[in-house]
Amino acid sequence: MGNIVAIVGRPNVGKSTLFNRLTRSRKAIVDETSGVTRDRHYGKSDWNGQEFTVIDTGGYLSKSDDIFEDEIKKQVITAMDEAGVILFMVDVETGITEPDEALAKILRKTDKKIFVVVNKVDNHIRQYDANVFYKLGIGELFTISSANGSGTGDLLDKVVEELPEAKEEEELQLPRIAIVGRPNVGKSSLVNALLDQERNIVTPLSGTTRDTIYTRYNKYNHDFYLVDTAGLRKKGKVREDLEFYSVMRAITAVENSDVCLLLVDAQLGFESQDLNILNLIHRNRKGVVILVNKWDLVEKETATAVQFENKIREKIAPFQDVPIIFTSALTKLRLQKVLETAMEVYKSRMQKIPTSKLNDLLLEATKTHHPPSYRGHEIKVKYVTQLPTHAPSFALFCNYPEHVKEPYKRYIENRIRENFNFTGVPIQIFFRKK
Repeated sequence: MGNIVAIVGRPNVGKSTLFNRLTRSRKAIVDETSGVTRDRHYGKSDWNGQEFTVIDTGGYLSKSDDIFEDEIKKQVITAMDEAGVILFMVDVETGITEPDEALAKILRKTDKKIFVVVNKVDNHIRQYDANVFYKLGIGELFTISSANGSGTGDLLDKVVEELPEAKEEEELQLPRIAIVGRPNVGKSSLVNALLDQERNIVTPLSGTTRDTIYTRYNKYNHDFYLVDTAGLRKKGKVREDLEFYSVMRAITAVENSDVCLLLVDAQLGFESQDLNILNLIHRNRKGVVILVNKWDLVEKETATAVQFENKIREKIAPFQDVPIIFTSALTKLRLQKVLETAMEVYKSRMQKIPTSKLNDLLLEATKTHHPPSYRGHEIKVKYVTQLPTHAPSFALFCNYPEHVKEPYKRYIENRIRENFNFTGVPIQIFFRKK
């Protein structure tokens, strides 16, 4: 499903080192979005122009003694369900261990593409020793050294061949809106509140992926697909509250959407996991509306909503241009406003600004407030254009692009936001050689 590559394996085989190498490899090609910190366990990677999400399952292990049986098994099963490609990592120094065999036994049950990645192979003798892993009887074998990167290029060439190409399907020309959030914030209740209003119209369509369901919502002048990933997995398969599982679900929903409704629990406030999901949305350059759910259960004082909103905006800085709506899935409070705002964000994300307008605005802005000079050389911006990307990106052509720093990019972004409506939409600013 989707462009997710999961790295599985027993502890200490080098999963995190490989993860770091894959997610860092992207920096040379794709600018990091300002203000977004990389989460330890999932990140974006780019190889030969194809973007995909990498997940390091090792980041989710509990510290219990019975580490293998319970948690790893659950994670591998989730990875088998969710990922497009699975990298099964083993260690040439130890050879095949019991946990490797147990993992292989689980992995044999999937029809997903599996690559056995033998780590720490950094000389000819080890290259020969790696052949023992053919005994596991699954997948193609790749030898790498995740510490120095040898062999990872060949592996990635094969990985991107196996990932599904982004297909524009006829039925998916409508906006796609996903409901995401931590477990138990009310995602299923919100889906039900929206869909209950129109049982007669709902037509579940199986989407581009095996188990993301696109449900058509066509009422009250709105027409879009609801990306419903809440509650589709059988409850017995994976414990609902497992962090790894909920993160997998969030990634899947975000990647399959245009706009995300990020649900926050009004009684708990905006927590670190909410910020992680917001960063994930931001990193995927999707539109976002923050919904403070269960607002009916909060004791109200005169400034409660304002104080709550200010606290959220403090935590999500510098990306503060985001709509925040106080709602309740149970009482259907402000549901119409939620839908209207989501559609506004969608339109903003799709808008194309005329080049002449951009140049008038931004060339003036760069004269009013110059980029800091580089070694006595003035940095001059000559021309501005919006790039033909799926999310708003702008290129400013100048003489020393590599010396324009983050604060100046933020200044340019703020000028754009002041003049055009990009509320709820992450935008990227690139400086390029003229």
